[in-house]
Amino acid sequence: MDNMKPLLIELGTEELPVKALPGLAQAFFDGVIDALQKRGIDFDHTGAKALYTPRRLAVLLPGVSTEQPEQSSEVLGPYLNIALDAEGQPTRALQGFAAKAGIDWSQLERTSDAKGERFVHRSNKPGAKTVDLLAEIVSESIASMPIPKPMRWGGHDYAFARPVHWLVVLLGKDVVDVELMGVRSDRMSRGHRFEHDKPVWIGNPGEYIDALRGAHVLVDADERRARIGQQVEEAAAKAGGVARITEDNLEQVNCLVEWPSAVLCSFEPEFLAVPQEALIATMEANQKFFPVLDHGGKLTEHFIGIANIESQDVGEVSKGYERVIRPRFSDAKFFFDEDLKQGLVSMGDGLKTVTYQAKLGSVADKVARVAALAETIANEIGANPALARRAAELSKNDLQSRMVNEFPELQGITGRHYADAAGEPSEIALAIDESYQPRFAGDDIALSPVGKVLAIAERLDTLVGGFAAGLKPTGNKDPFALRRNALGLARTAIESGLNLDLRSLLDKAVALLPEAVAPHPDRNTETIRVDVFDFIIDRLRGYYADKGIQATHFNAVAELAYSRVVSLYDFDTRLDAIGQFAALPEAEALAAANKRINNILKKADVEIPHSIDRSLLNDPAESALAEAVEAAIGDTDEALHHHDYISVLSRLALLRPQVDAFFDSVMVNVDDAAIRANRLALLKRLADRFRAVAAIEHLSS
Repeated sequence: MDNMKPLLIELGTEELPVKALPGLAQAFFDGVIDALQKRGIDFDHTGAKALYTPRRLAVLLPGVSTEQPEQSSEVLGPYLNIALDAEGQPTRALQGFAAKAGIDWSQLERTSDAKGERFVHRSNKPGAKTVDLLAEIVSESIASMPIPKPMRWGGHDYAFARPVHWLVVLLGKDVVDVELMGVRSDRMSRGHRFEHDKPVWIGNPGEYIDALRGAHVLVDADERRARIGQQVEEAAAKAGGVARITEDNLEQVNCLVEWPSAVLCSFEPEFLAVPQEALIATMEANQKFFPVLDHGGKLTEHFIGIANIESQDVGEVSKGYERVIRPRFSDAKFFFDEDLKQGLVSMGDGLKTVTYQAKLGSVADKVARVAALAETIANEIGANPALARRAAELSKNDLQSRMVNEFPELQGITGRHYADAAGEPSEIALAIDESYQPRFAGDDIALSPVGKVLAIAERLDTLVGGFAAGLKPTGNKDPFALRRNALGLARTAIESGLNLDLRSLLDKAVALLPEAVAPHPDRNTETIRVDVFDFIIDRLRGYYADKGIQATHFNAVAELAYSRVVSLYDFDTRLDAIGQFAALPEAEALAAANKRINNILKKADVEIPHSIDRSLLNDPAESALAEAVEAAIGDTDEALHHHDYISVLSRLALLRPQVDAFFDSVMVNVDDAAIRANRLALLKRLADRFRAVAAIEHLSS
């Protein structure tokens, strides 16, 4: 490591865009690493990571080689038939090639390829000094950064995310001379804009983090984030509560400050009459504050702001934060009070004039379709159909509320509060909220029976209507979020263990469509049902992959899904059975045998009977297999009827000896057509019983 020195590159700017900051920092770090690797410069970045604050992007590597390794080059020259004349003397082509290489032609080496023998010039030269390459490394790294809207400043041609004010480039103790976007590198960084508004001397890269910490700048984002979390938790505890710290809010605050300082604040308790979700949304989304909850999860009148300075008068800072939030809370309270005066039921009148989709009618039309579906689903799963219909009829009314107009993310949540206020049963109020679950990847599904019903009904109508109206997602375009709706529907059914007949529900949803998109001769009910069914199954591919399910297992069930699968929960049950079957020692051989059987059946040139004629069994192995297959079918009928697929496959696994013996001694495609057809019938009986569960041939490598 004697030829290694630490490297520091710091780019100082105006305040960088908050949401883009982590990505910019990582891109800068990756760009420097890539540029070093491309030039063959060895480096040690053990523990190294992107460093950044709102005003700087930095790369700090503990060790970088001071020079490139020896550089080898190989330049191919002319082939011998072009390079040498009939007497073996160099032609002008070869002489020109040698002159360009700076050597006599006799010093050239030869090599061969598919076209023949040719001359080649090979050379080695010392590697360049890293210090001489750093200017282009820094420039290249910055040029490769993804900056969607670069800024220009002054009268210059160059552009960046924000104006650049300083540049530090140190290799060991030495400043590397780099000029970039109007600034020349030195060893002077900058401290906190208010706490230490002066240059900061960086003696060597190893001093960088501590030197900036002494200037009230925490350049390590992880350290800054940890300090914010600790201070927020301490402040909340001081108020007797628990801080609500979401990952997104914490990350944004972390990208706003260089020297965080938590400030405990409060607001008037009367604002707590407003749904706490609205107040929390205001604090987090608009002001990047951290709400304080009591130990039961209920919002208190306290919140925490993060200042970028350690104020001598924290009380004034607190008053400032409280002054900023009060008008927003007043607006929220006004919206809430006015909505309560109108009432949730009367809000629904306006849905008739709101277009859901041109071909699918108004939001009121959609609500009517969802209500009919909800009633059907509730009857199937044993939920209260009257409550399900009523919940569906009220589920979109809050879209007409002032509160949702101001806070669109509170759809459903606001409806729950207004349903409670209107005296609706608690099951209905909760279902209105839960109908939107899961709201995002990883979110919980609806928990209450009526909530599950409404969540499924809502997504069924969205999917069927979307496909019928020609809104199937293409590429990145999915304006009606059909992908998310498909996965939400599937998750709700599977994770709730609801054995709903998906095909019949899809038919019901299609039947409820308006005339503008109702099935017609070239677009019948079956087509829409198949398309939506397959779309939902396809969305499960990623869902199960995230759970560690092998793609071959998924494919084994998915191939027969439309013809065999009763429900999405049934799909899940089959997949679990395939996983357990695949672990059996007989699985691989039986999967391979099924693949062979399917290939034989596909090539069959005779009509295959539905049953086996025992009088045509003339080989002991086929007689043994026929007897074993019929016994297995008899043993598994009851289990198959009760969807006990694990028992079915476990019993079929016992057929391996007979299957192996059959293929060892019996030829299927014999000349006698009757015997051939009978043997094909035997194999089809076996394959059909396996395929009653899944296409196990997918398990064969």
